[in-house]
Amino acid sequence: MAGAVENRKGPTTDAASGLGAYLRARRARITPEQAGLTAALGLRRAPGLRREEVAALAGISIDYYVRLERGKETHPSPSVVDALARALFLEEQEHRHLRNLAAQAHAGTVEPELRRADAVRPGVLVLSEQLRPNPVFILGRTLDVLACNPGALRLFAGLDAQPPERRNLVRYVFLHPLAREVLDDWDEQARSCVARLRKLAGIDPDAPDLAELVGELMPKSQEFTDLWDRFDIRPHVQGLRTFHHPDVGDVRLGWESMPLDHTPNQRFVVFFAEPDSSDHDRMVLLDRGQGEPRTESESAGRSQSPL
Repeated sequence: MAGAVENRKGPTTDAASGLGAYLRARRARITPEQAGLTAALGLRRAPGLRREEVAALAGISIDYYVRLERGKETHPSPSVVDALARALFLEEQEHRHLRNLAAQAHAGTVEPELRRADAVRPGVLVLSEQLRPNPVFILGRTLDVLACNPGALRLFAGLDAQPPERRNLVRYVFLHPLAREVLDDWDEQARSCVARLRKLAGIDPDAPDLAELVGELMPKSQEFTDLWDRFDIRPHVQGLRTFHHPDVGDVRLGWESMPLDHTPNQRFVVFFAEPDSSDHDRMVLLDRGQGEPRTESESAGRSQSPL
């Protein structure tokens, strides 16, 4: 069967194989100690739990579990999915993702209305302008920048030099030479970007936009490939984000991200600072396209090494 397993060109095109791949990845990350299998310690050829150990912990037969991992069983019951989530120590988000994968494996196809939608409604564009100087992005489901106001475009230094059709935050994080310098939490940004794509792969494994982006990034970034192989779908950690901007210096901003009604594949992301703070002043400078001199200590503390 064409596309029956995941390959290095991008996500799987077989929903049942997607479920199996996720189970294998999560099984590999659980140690016997974590599972309380002290009697099972000793030399192992591969990391993580064995198939028979997961099956025993979940209370299902080894044959049935092997069929799940191989994509030959496509309709696990909710109780089996819940038992596997417990056996694999899945967090709430990961548990929901496993349920979605199981449902997708049974359905086999994705509804057309869940595919990408790139047109941004005029009212959303007006709102992004009204919120200036707060940086605002309207992002697609693979983190394409569908629209943004001036402050947002300048916040991710160097993004404005890219053609509009190439502006994508995942591509920026892994491929742009300024990303590691600008993003104080680059590791978390990289992890959460890939987690969002992995979650989409579980819901819509045949998505051409996802396959195109993943297929581009894999040969260009080993770090992307390593994160992709982890099958991590945890969302971004909330909190202030620090940007080391080459024009305005360090700026710390809060952020909120929310889906848009009537356009489920678009997200409205806004950054903000406390009023009358130095961070707010620098946010205003970004919005106006202005900069301020950096102090000697700020300039000395920034690496110039590319990605």
